[in-house]
Amino acid sequence: MKLSIVILNYNVRYFLELALKSVEAAISGIDAEIIVVDNDSSDTSCQMVKTIFPKVKLVENKENFGFSKGNNIGVATAKGEYICILNPDTVVAEDTFVKLLKFAEAKSKLGIVGCRLMNGSGTFLPESKRNIPTVKVSLKKILGNSQDYYANHLSQEDQGEVNILVGAFMLIKKSVYKAVGGFDEDYFMYGEDIDLSYKVLTAGYKNYYYGETTVIHFKGESTLKDRNYARRFFGAMQIFYEKHFKQNLVFDMVVWVGIKLAFIFRKRNRKTYKAITGYVFVSNTVNKALEAKLPVKLSLPTNYLQLNIMLR
Repeated sequence: MKLSIVILNYNVRYFLELALKSVEAAISGIDAEIIVVDNDSSDTSCQMVKTIFPKVKLVENKENFGFSKGNNIGVATAKGEYICILNPDTVVAEDTFVKLLKFAEAKSKLGIVGCRLMNGSGTFLPESKRNIPTVKVSLKKILGNSQDYYANHLSQEDQGEVNILVGAFMLIKKSVYKAVGGFDEDYFMYGEDIDLSYKVLTAGYKNYYYGETTVIHFKGESTLKDRNYARRFFGAMQIFYEKHFKQNLVFDMVVWVGIKLAFIFRKRNRKTYKAITGYVFVSNTVNKALEAKLPVKLSLPTNYLQLNIMLR
């Protein structure tokens, strides 16, 4: 088998359905499997997968094991030569896997391949390609200078070597994933992708960004509501520094101060963003479950159905 797509899900049933539909279309003609690992969701995610996607391999965890362990469980059951780690709140293009597999096959010492990610409003997500977040780079980012944090030597349409890729979409050979130990389970959520990317680099492999295909990432629907996001993220970064950059007491103090400064600047420099209140989903079939969630009755103009999905 050429490819296994591993999707870790937690309480995002409708996003998961969209993701699975896009993946099914994208693997047409590829010897591939889809694995959904559910981290003990309380919604109807598992029932939806069983009913609508009976060919998908479903792993139902009895507790929320977090991002690292959840994905490691999925990869352990995978049969593909390549693994794709994919977030449930994503939509892949029909050419995504065909293009990326062709790109990957042409590379030697291949580590991880990532691609261009855009949010639901069509804005490029710069975390699609990043540099190693050393303490100096991270402190500069906290102070408002992210020039060295993101891999700006490549445009969003380019392709080339980068250091760090984002966990929302990662393509990697299973043999490489196993060789570096997969995701480090000391991380529960956030920082795992940085850690894995760095381990792959230090093992002698090369990571690549490929900007000729696009994946929509609805930017963590389940994590946007997490009030502890900042604390967990910077806590994860502290784990990363201790594992890979720990040198002496002075260095540790700089890391500690930097993480504390992050909280201060996060509070003082809050930015105002336009809230996305809904998405327009166009389909030639009626989704009864989705229709039941909408505040107004739907009509079917011409041959297509337009669903105005309001977010709560």
